[in-house]
Amino acid sequence: MSLVLETPVDGPARTLRLPAPLRLDSGQSLEGVEIAYCTYGTLNATRSNAILICHALTGDQFVASTNPSTGRPGWWPAMVGPGKPLDPDRYFIICANILGGCMGSTGPGATDPKTGAPYGLSFPVITIADMARAQAELVTALGIDSLFLVVGGSMGGMIALEWVKCFPERMFACALIATAARHSAQNIAFHEVGRQAIMADPDWRGGDYAKLGVRPEKGLAVARMAAHITYLSEQALQRKFGRELQSKALSFGFDADFQVESYLRHQGQAFVDRFDANSYLYITRAMDYFDLAQSHDGRLADALTAAQDVRFCVLSFTSDWLYPTTESRRIVRALNAAGAQASFVEIRSDKGHDAFLLDEPVMREVLDGFLASAAKARGL
Repeated sequence: MSLVLETPVDGPARTLRLPAPLRLDSGQSLEGVEIAYCTYGTLNATRSNAILICHALTGDQFVASTNPSTGRPGWWPAMVGPGKPLDPDRYFIICANILGGCMGSTGPGATDPKTGAPYGLSFPVITIADMARAQAELVTALGIDSLFLVVGGSMGGMIALEWVKCFPERMFACALIATAARHSAQNIAFHEVGRQAIMADPDWRGGDYAKLGVRPEKGLAVARMAAHITYLSEQALQRKFGRELQSKALSFGFDADFQVESYLRHQGQAFVDRFDANSYLYITRAMDYFDLAQSHDGRLADALTAAQDVRFCVLSFTSDWLYPTTESRRIVRALNAAGAQASFVEIRSDKGHDAFLLDEPVMREVLDGFLASAAKARGL
């Protein structure tokens, strides 16, 4: 397998083109798949210090560097950087834009080599396992047989779980943060609202908007607004906004009277400038399809039996109602039943699901301790 490297614009951005078609869970294959990724730090002589970070739904490969397309800084400054738990001075850190994404990896907005036009809805439906397999191809191409750590929060935790299920021999440790082994009916419901908002936008054009030079901005903005509510807690919203008005008096109209309305509208508008609507459809569908235990008659422990030699750290947050602590406990119980070594910490926070992206001192301390112990066992 050969690497095709792009010249970095701002940060260590590169692209891997897979030389062979990627077989998908749907039974279809994708040819000419490209995986956009960033690396930070140096791979040691024994190639034993590599860490793979799996990003969340709207994340990208620029975990610790400025995104050259959007100008946005790295999305996990609390955890990645010199002196942080994921320290590039000590580890070789990899973060790849997922299959189906819109930051350089092959997705519905990419060019279909068979037609020369954007895939649109002709792009095959993908799964979380497909994303993990594409990442495994990248890790292989980088000459790494075994990762020191696979870590992810939210959807990234789902991808990490697929690594545990499919490639346990290729990882030494795993950190699962604010995640779940399957989507609940409520998770699926919120995603469906977002997808319907996008598809109801007249500019969606059956998914062919890119060919026609338009974008379903209004629908995508509403999808982002609905999803963003699930990332926060009631306490966080109340603390930030309460019922504060934008001005001193009500408008008696439908402009953004309340500060929370203005905030959500801003989040929606900022999102459409950096994300692709069809990618949102495909990625949320992959998350909804995700159920790690489905192929094992619902027995999660059976899906994890091959991971007995992997060390685990599982973290949840008290105010996270999107992926509540009950989901993390289910994972931990299954790991214990499978004979794996797992530590679990529920972190008290009122920031909701987004707490895993923020500077939570307890999260940093726990991961510091976990990594120190795993690194010692690994001989790093």
